Amino acid sequence: MKILETRDLRKYYGHGDTQVKALDGVNLSIGEGEFAAVVGTSGSGKSTLLHMLGGLDYATGGSVMVAGKKIFELNENELTIFRRRQIGFIFQSYNLVPILSVYENIVLPMELDGRSVDETFLKEIVRILGLENKLDNLPGQLSGGQQQRVAIARALVTKPAIILADEPTGNLDSRTTQEVLGLLKLTGEQFHQTIVMITHNEALAQLCDRVIHIEDGRIVDDHMPGSRPESPMPGSRPESPMPGSRPEDAMPGSRQDAAAGQRDAAGQGAMKQNGMGEKTGSTAAAKEVRA
Repeated sequence: MKILETRDLRKYYGHGDTQVKALDGVNLSIGEGEFAAVVGTSGSGKSTLLHMLGGLDYATGGSVMVAGKKIFELNENELTIFRRRQIGFIFQSYNLVPILSVYENIVLPMELDGRSVDETFLKEIVRILGLENKLDNLPGQLSGGQQQRVAIARALVTKPAIILADEPTGNLDSRTTQEVLGLLKLTGEQFHQTIVMITHNEALAQLCDRVIHIEDGRIVDDHMPGSRPESPMPGSRPESPMPGSRPEDAMPGSRQDAAAGQRDAAGQGAMKQNGMGEKTGSTAAAKEVRA
């Protein structure tokens, strides 16, 4: 069952010779329960794509359908309600309300929507994420990894059709990155949750069910990890990396691959996104809080 689908999705900025095509005819389909990674460098259009998928910005052309609803056909109020109920967001900067406790941050989307909290479901989320003893704490009393766990819980509590995660481990060290991604994958499997994660980290992307590469606003590759033509045929023995080869060229899951992922995450963790369409800051945060 398709949870998300885009058709000829376009987002242009400017006109004439100065026009920038942040997205240029993106066709994408995500199935129920899939954990897909969209990979690209800064300026490739990956965060712009996430903003379009989440209804945080309007497209120049094309369509986005989430849970059978064409979101660009909704008016502002309808879109706000739909986004609040059907789309969960996880951002690099956590976007927690500093004066609210962990529990209050998690249930905030439900309270904004005037709905009662499914306490049994909430307790299960909190247990899996290891937040049982942190519910009364303020965000400032938590580590970065713990704050991102709260953001994951907040995204899950509304039981959305899809969760969109924009560089969710970008501010974390390599060890915490692995922990948070593991928890995100675990909760996705536990609750059969559809997740689309934006990342620049190829090693992390290989842990997902599907890897989608975007360059210059276009999808240039879409595959399952290990399914590329150069990968070994089923039943064959994978070749060992040649001496001197780069760690990132090793097979996913190998010690070299893990080391490369840790170095990449450690080196890139504090990087700030930049370039046209690659922001996850005030505009997205404001719309998420309003939602």
